[in-house]
Amino acid sequence: MTSAMQLQSVTHSFNGVCVIDGISLEVKAGEIVAVVGPSGCGKSTLLRIAAGLLTPSGGSVHAHDERIGFVFQDSALLPWRKVMDNAKLLASRNDDAFVTSLLESAGLSTHLNKWPHELSGGMKMRLSLVRTLAMRPSVVLADEPFGALDQITRHHLHDELLDLHSKSPFAMVIVTHAIDEAVYLADRVITMSPAPGRFVATTEVRFDHPRTSDLRYTAAFGELCGRVASTLNDASSLQRGSAVQVDSTPKRTASRGTT
Repeated sequence: MTSAMQLQSVTHSFNGVCVIDGISLEVKAGEIVAVVGPSGCGKSTLLRIAAGLLTPSGGSVHAHDERIGFVFQDSALLPWRKVMDNAKLLASRNDDAFVTSLLESAGLSTHLNKWPHELSGGMKMRLSLVRTLAMRPSVVLADEPFGALDQITRHHLHDELLDLHSKSPFAMVIVTHAIDEAVYLADRVITMSPAPGRFVATTEVRFDHPRTSDLRYTAAFGELCGRVASTLNDASSLQRGSAVQVDSTPKRTASRGTT
């Protein structure tokens, strides 16, 4: 599997204070990687560096191509553009058919003439995701895109995201505070330490695809969420320079309804 993005020994400081310390990451094409960690550990800063929005103090970032999409915590829709026009904002010219198919997959095909203020919070995030995918990115970077939504809406959007990913696989790095979200969406969950942020544990998620909502209520899913939670607890007690790699790989388990 080819590499979609590589970060090598990335370090960053604000006003002389180190917030990210020596992070390296390789994201494979089509892979979803979730990053979890305490508030203020540098997760969002890391995404901005990966997106090219912030120049790191040290280290390097290399992407396979320049098609990098970013999904913000807020939907960041343009209020003077209706749904269809927001969706097409980053798309290539004459790619209307692809945009329309994304809107249909996201359940927005009957809302094309609505303004952003007429949409629910979940619909706004669907549209934000569609707008990003419309540019056909090789890598999507998502900064807690579902954090402000209620649990039921989040779960629906998780399933819609995985469905879109299955139809047109893209690499993705998603930052989240929700452990269950990370485990449900990702192929790997990486745990960061408190600032200065470092990667201190990697948890492989080997549940088969396609994943269905039943998976969330299995013992194996709960066990894996518990393992990730343990890496967070362990990380909080780490002192600078004492990072460890935690082996938290579960046995492969197929969820009900998977292939």
